[in-house]
Amino acid sequence: MAVQLALIVAAILTLVLVVFLVVATYNNVVSLQRRCQRAWANIDVALKQRHDQLPNLVSAVRGVMAFEERVLEEVTRARARYEPDAPIHHQAVVSEETSQAVRTLFATVEAYPDVKSHTNVMALQEEIERLETLIARRRELFNNQVYEYNSTILQVPAAFLRPLFGWKPVDSFTAAEVERQRPEASVSPP
Repeated sequence: MAVQLALIVAAILTLVLVVFLVVATYNNVVSLQRRCQRAWANIDVALKQRHDQLPNLVSAVRGVMAFEERVLEEVTRARARYEPDAPIHHQAVVSEETSQAVRTLFATVEAYPDVKSHTNVMALQEEIERLETLIARRRELFNNQVYEYNSTILQVPAAFLRPLFGWKPVDSFTAAEVERQRPEASVSPP
């Protein structure tokens, strides 16, 4: 009788331990998913703000820099590729292309003192630079959250629960396809 009672207690303790592990793992993964979603929402807000500010910058610069139309068209094309509902990887590629186009525009603006002297151009440039920095910081935070989430769902015990709850890895916000290069400023006199 004592052996049976010990087996029953051991079985109950084992069951309680398994349930505890499942619940703790589930809660941890759900928390990580929410952090990824919140970090992505922060990036999305900054991307939308930059998207909204770029036409103002292009318009302000176009008036005093009509001879550098290629640079302005590059920024406009990059902005037009923005799709807020696109997959994360696509948005990362478009964001990097937009950042490169903006860096090229800024490098071109630096070469023209009369453009730099326009206060609205400088104010817009400062705002875009602030947004670029914000996007970079938020990208880093998002990618850290994604790394933590992806690592957790691949480790035991979450790896065993993954098929049960449908946990899938999340893409980081990286643009490996975009060739990293320094902005080129084609400086042609007016």
